[in-house]
Amino acid sequence: MFKVIALILALGAVLIQAAAAEEVDVELLLAVDISGSMDMEEARVQRAGYLEALRHPDFINAVQGGHLGRIALGYFEWAGLVNEDSVIPWQVIDEAEDAEAFAARLQVRPIGTRRATSVSNAIIFGASLIEANEFSGERRILDISGDGPNNSGPPVTPVRAEALARGIIINGLAILIRPSASIGPLDQYYGDCVIGGPGSFVLAVHEPEDFGIAIRQKLILEVSGHSPAASVRLAAEEPATDCMMGERLRPTPLDRVYPEQNR
Repeated sequence: MFKVIALILALGAVLIQAAAAEEVDVELLLAVDISGSMDMEEARVQRAGYLEALRHPDFINAVQGGHLGRIALGYFEWAGLVNEDSVIPWQVIDEAEDAEAFAARLQVRPIGTRRATSVSNAIIFGASLIEANEFSGERRILDISGDGPNNSGPPVTPVRAEALARGIIINGLAILIRPSASIGPLDQYYGDCVIGGPGSFVLAVHEPEDFGIAIRQKLILEVSGHSPAASVRLAAEEPATDCMMGERLRPTPLDRVYPEQNR
């Protein structure tokens, strides 16, 4: 009897939470790499690319072109661990003023880098933020930028599998301006080991001046739900990459002891 009552109460709580959730077209969470292999120039160019993309009319047009015409947007930065002070809380974007307010909060954040690269910790943290938010989107997307493979924290593939099982789509931005290690094409690693879910994809950035365009293209694809161009790498059905390659190139013992010490 008590079990039945507990089940009824639990179901009631779920229904109340679902009813209270605000509907949006997309829940989009930006997870931005600030690992030490990103030098300050790259970090500044990356930040400028996000600011430019968020303020661009094409981004706003994509948001307003959705079924509901609004999305929920969040942001955080990660390296060996997630920098929780970097979190910009979820905000509804449905007009240019909202995007500008979000960009303004991002613009005043200090720019810095930290040690190690844990794509897996970024996925774990990002999935928890998506699960805990107060929105209900047709699609839930974790958008991860990065310039190297996972070399800290848990292995990435089981963590990715858990996020995908929750219905979270993972897309990627592979930064190939000055890759952190000679591991082969980073976009292939992202395609084989990081991204996943319906319509998932990874874009590659080869030159600093391409950041703004690539980020804008990525955000528009994610918001609109349109299929990527043929030149964009999609998630691999049969991974050909060693998804543990980053772990085999782990940082120095000092990096592992002090993963969050600023460089």
